[in-house]
Order: sequence, then C-alpha cells, then structure tokens
Amino acid sequence: MESSAAPTVSAGHDAGPAPVDLLRRLRARGAGDPVTHVERVPARVGVPAPWPAWAPPELRAAFARRGVVAPWQHQAEAATLAYDGGHVIVATGTASGKSLAYQLPALATLLADPRATVLYLAPTKALAADQLRAVAGLELEGVRPACYDGDTPRAEREWIRRHSRFVLTNPDMLHHGILPGHAQWSGFLRRLAYVVIDECHTYRGVFGSHVAHVLRRLRRQCARFGATPVFVLASATSGDPATAAGRLTGLPVTAVTEDASPRGGVTFALWEPPLLPPDSTAPAVPAQAAGDHDATTDLVQVRRSALRETADLLADTVAEGVRTLAFVRSRKGAEVVAANARRALDDAVPGLGGRVAAYRGGYLREERRELERALLHGDLLGLASTNALELGVDLVGLDAVLICGYPGTRASLWQQAGRAGRSGQEALAVLVARDDPLDTYLVHHPEAIFGAPVEATVLDPANPYVLAPQLACAAVEAPLTPADLALFGDGAKEAIDQLVEAGALRQRPTGWYWRHRERPEVDLRGEGGAPVCVVESATGRLLGTVDGGSSHFLLHPGAVYLHQGISYVVDDLDLADGCALVHVEEPDWSTHARDVTDLSVVSVRSYVDAGPVGMFLGEVDVTSQVVSYQRRRIATGEVIDTRPLDLPTRELRTVAVWFTLSPRSLASAGVQQADVPGALHAAEHAAIGLLPLMATCDRWDIGGLSTALHPDTEAPTVFVYDGHPGGAGFAERAYGTASAWLRATRDAIAECGCETGCPSCVQSPKCGNGNNPLSKPDAIRVLDVVLENLPA
Repeated sequence: MESSAAPTVSAGHDAGPAPVDLLRRLRARGAGDPVTHVERVPARVGVPAPWPAWAPPELRAAFARRGVVAPWQHQAEAATLAYDGGHVIVATGTASGKSLAYQLPALATLLADPRATVLYLAPTKALAADQLRAVAGLELEGVRPACYDGDTPRAEREWIRRHSRFVLTNPDMLHHGILPGHAQWSGFLRRLAYVVIDECHTYRGVFGSHVAHVLRRLRRQCARFGATPVFVLASATSGDPATAAGRLTGLPVTAVTEDASPRGGVTFALWEPPLLPPDSTAPAVPAQAAGDHDATTDLVQVRRSALRETADLLADTVAEGVRTLAFVRSRKGAEVVAANARRALDDAVPGLGGRVAAYRGGYLREERRELERALLHGDLLGLASTNALELGVDLVGLDAVLICGYPGTRASLWQQAGRAGRSGQEALAVLVARDDPLDTYLVHHPEAIFGAPVEATVLDPANPYVLAPQLACAAVEAPLTPADLALFGDGAKEAIDQLVEAGALRQRPTGWYWRHRERPEVDLRGEGGAPVCVVESATGRLLGTVDGGSSHFLLHPGAVYLHQGISYVVDDLDLADGCALVHVEEPDWSTHARDVTDLSVVSVRSYVDAGPVGMFLGEVDVTSQVVSYQRRRIATGEVIDTRPLDLPTRELRTVAVWFTLSPRSLASAGVQQADVPGALHAAEHAAIGLLPLMATCDRWDIGGLSTALHPDTEAPTVFVYDGHPGGAGFAERAYGTASAWLRATRDAIAECGCETGCPSCVQSPKCGNGNNPLSKPDAIRVLDVVLENLPA
C-alpha cells in the first residue's frame, strides 16, 4: 500500500474545529472527493416528565445526586408500565437513558419490599460492570448489587447467592451456572421481581434463539418457586421491537419507541476510499477453476484499504485536537489502525502518537479501564476499538466517530455513531466503506441508511437444533411435563419425542426425565463445535483458539496463521484432540482454502410460482469439504501453486431460500448457455453480500451455491442458506423480502464502476472456487428476469 502523507497538526489539541469545518478539511487532504453523501441529523430538544408518584423520595434524591433532575418522557412511560406489572421494551437511540427506564421501577421495588430481588442480563461483561458501577454509585441501602460471571471469585459466589438483591450477569452464566444450580438460588428466584435484559437486539440468529429458551427455562424455574417476574428489555432502535421481544421472552411485550431525550446535531458522512492505480503485477482473479471458459485475466482496480483510510482519518482528527473513536470490525484491524495512526502522528510531531491507542477484547480489565479513563480525561485523543465499545461503556465528550466498514446492521451503525456528541454538542460521524458489495451499495444509496427503518431482530426459537438441546437442559433442571410444552412453543412435543427415541429422555407418568449422569453440552453462541487450540510446536505455548467451524479453513496443514503480528505456518491439525501445531515462519505467500459444496433439497416450506421464475423457502442438506489450498504471493497476488488436502466432509441441515429460472427465460434475456454458470455464480455472491441489508446477519453467517442445472430443481438455481444447523432465521427474512433484497443486489452490481466484476460487486472473499467463473453483465440479466416476474 502506498505511504500516506503526515497529517497537518493544529496548534492545540484540546478544542477541535466544528464538525462541518473538520469534514471540509478531511475531504481536502487528497485528490478527488471521497465523500459520496453528507447527512445532517438535526439536534433535538428533550421532553422531560415528572417523577412518577410511586418513585420513593430517597431514590429521586439518589438520581438527583447523579445529576438526573427529572426523567425524560420515554423513561417515565416505560418505568411506569413495568412498575404496574407489564412486560416492556424501551427501544430508543444511544445515550437516551434507557438504563433509568429499568433502574427506576426495579430499585423502587427493592426499596419498598426488602425481600425482592432483581436479575440483570447483559451480552458482555463490560456492560454488566458498567451497570454495576452505576447502581452501586446510587448508594441505596440494602440493594447490595453484585456481578456474577466467570470472573467472580468462588469465595464471593456464595455471598452473592445469599445476600445480593441486584445480581448482574450474562446469558452464558445463567445457562451454565445459575439455572443448573437453581436449588442454591431458590431464595433469590423465589423473590425475583424483575428480569432486565439489556441491549436485547444483540440476541439474534442462533445465539438469540438459544437465549430465548434460556429465558423460558428461567421463567419455568421461577414459576416452580411461585414467582412471576416482570421482564424489562432495553434495545437500540429496531424494527418491530415488541414482536422481537415477545419472541425472545415468550411473553406479550409493550414497546416504548418515542425518544424524548435531547441530542446534539450530527454531521454524518459516507466515505468511499479512492481507487488505487492499476497494478500490472496483480491479476484480479486466477483463471484456472474448472468450467472457466475464458482463461484470460483482467486487471481490476481495487480501492484503498478501509483500514488504511481509517488510520489516516484518525491521525488527521487527532492532529486537529478532536477526541475520536474509530470502530474497526476485527481485533487485528483495531491494532493495525492504531499503529498506523500513531506512526503518522509521530512523523508529524514526535510523541503525538502516544495520544492514540487500541482497545479490544483480550485486554486485562485494568488495561481497559485505564484506556477509558485516559480517553475521557483527554490524555488520549484517539482510540481504535472493536465493537467492545459499542455497548456498555458510558463514554461522553467525544467529538467524532469513524466507522471502518458497515458494522452489519443499521442498529449497530447508529449505536456506534451515537457514541459521539453524547453531552449534547455537535459531532461528526464518518462511515468508511470497505471494498465489498454491501458497503459500496450503501455509500451510493444513502436512503438505505438514512431513509430506512432499522432492521427487525431475527431469531427462531423453533429451530429444532436449538430447541432439542435446550429441552434437554430443562429436563436436567426438572422433569418436563405436558404443561411445559406451551412454554417452549412450536415443535416442543416433536423435539421431546426425538429425545425419547434417542434415549436421552425417559417418559414416565409424571413427565419426561433426563437419563444420563452428565448434563448436555450446549453452546449458546453456535460457533461450530469446540474451539481448536493453536500451539507453538517448539515451546508448547498456547497461542490462541479458533472456533471449530473455521478450523478447516484457517488451520489446515500448510495454512499461514497470524497472531499478534507474527506469522506461523501450521504443521498439523488434529481434529480429534482439537489442536493445531504451528511454527514461526515469515513466508512471502498467503494461503487460501478451496472447498467443494453439494446441496440437496429436503423439503419446501413455501414457494411463489412466478411463471419462468420460482422462489422457494425450505430445508436443505449441505455437504462441504475443504479439498485444497492455494499459495499466493503477498506482493503480487500471483498463484504459486494449489496443494491438495485430506480433511473430512461436513454435513449441515439448515434452511435456505432459492430461486429458479427457466433456460428459455435466460436465453431470451441474452444469457448464452456457456455463460449461465458465471451469471448465476456472480448473482449468488452479490445476493449474499446484500442480504445483511435486510436481515440482522453478517455475510459470514450465510452460504450459497449456484448451478446451471440442479438435480432437485431441474433448472438453473441460486441457493442462499443459513450457515447454522437448523437455520438462524436469515433465509426466512430473505424469502419475505425477496423483491427488495434482489433489487438492491441488482442495483449494486449495475452501479459498480468496474467492467468485469470486482470485490465491490460480485467477487467474494470467501469463495471456495477462487471467484471463477463470474459474469457481471449476465448476473444483471439474471436478476432482471427474476425481478420482472417476481411479485413485489
């Protein structure tokens, strides 16, 4: 990558320019204007409400000491609904004070009833720790808040079970620790008045489906002890929050969505890094895959790295004295952005780079707290962070937020952008696009961000691959009874019958009993099996772990593995023992796994007959195997060789959406028979890349397959499937929004400036066939046929 000029440093570093002026300076630093759109989000005046009459004076006084003179209208509305016994979700923007909406009724109840208890669930330990500080800081007598998670010393756990009345934990600890030990928690559960579920929009896909059943198991145990707690949920703004919260909890939930808090104005820019000059040494795509009818390669222009662009922007904003937070999707990326920004600043003013740091998971708690303190007090002006700072840490006083790559959902985008301007001041937010179809589409279609509602949270508690293991966990905690079937919802009886047939449950007159001594092993996060340990051969040192689902691609023999900036090469992968042995090596090549995939249709749940086009939703069996890997020169992208691998196949039963086209319709659209595979393949890649626009998923959550003649459909077909056993709800969402999803896909391909296809439109970073064959023009023709026939 080309070196970047050092930033121009302003005279002082404590008061930065206004957001509009800052953006103008950033835009002027290079040739050409990288900004595709600027949106002005106006400031908003807050609408206060009186304290509810039921709020005790000592609680009002405690909030007043913290600077809360009166609640905002949405806080008072949600709090009163909960205090009156209704299940409620407050779904408002970042920094809107959602915590007060659940703290107020919960703490008022604890003060009024000295025996009542509250359980608070957060998706991250950092968020729970932040809430513990907030509740403890109110200094209310008798509340005794405490965090109960994997870091809690065993000596403290007994005291928390017996004496804490406000326990803060996470779904994993509730699943692995509290519910299996419900007898020890009987006193707490018997008196449980409120269950608070914070940032509940993060519970989506397979993880969300598991959490939904963990909450049903919690309700079941509370009912056995005579308790019926009120559920209060807090969420970022999301589509149809009441329905999502109802699906998560299994209860009727009322939504409060009108945000009455004040907000400073935000200048929001969409930023597309510039194209790099064509490099004659870097062929775009190796043309050697089977079925490729044209063995020539084209030179493809690629864009400047979003990581490098974000690092330069971070350096420039820090040089202007602007307190800036840069969100980066990966841990390694956060380190790279921070390092490059520090280097650029030190080149301009030696020592100035010390005011930039990285922040990510994996740091010690003390390190994270010191970084937060340094940013808040101005010792640090720039922080490059993973989404570890999206939730939970109450940062104030930030002037700007840089978002390196679309974070996957509009909910996350607004959460991250909302970290700037939290004290009511004007702020700047910049989305820096990566070179992929979704980011490219969004920076050229601002209405998809600023004019569209936030996505609905997608989860599927009826997923049999989630439901059956969760019912097994529930049976360990107490025998299942016919009355439990309604609690666990659709498919519960069928799942129980399967567990009986498999010998896991025994039916008796009083219910279904767990038959084994051991508890079932259930992974809430659905990460594809037990993690594989990465061990340095020479020393036996544990370097890290990789989730089982990714091990075939990242840890196959010969793979290059990066850890903390050091390169290792894999010597051996032992899947039985879950261990990969590696040695230090700095090769001048990278590795890229190649896989083959077969898919068969099991059943069709729903379909649309649109003449020459069919749209389907159903169950499929996916069989995949990593069969080889390519070695490519790092400097040029040249393929050195392809080496075979002998790894086991993997089988997945999941849910897919697929569309078929008649050969006649393709011929009429001008797609030659020899070009059909490339046309469908390109359309498949782009459709996968754009699905996160419609569903709360990442492209790595889904897979795809295209074929000119599938044996089950007997037609040219494109499949897109959930990459989790039983499905995660994403394919259903794609089926329900097929017209809008495929329209966006078609537009993204057609509007891309390349001639033959590039990473911004039809090339995929995870293609097992090396992005061959691909035909960009014919992909547009394929999607035109679908859209012309498919009803809106």
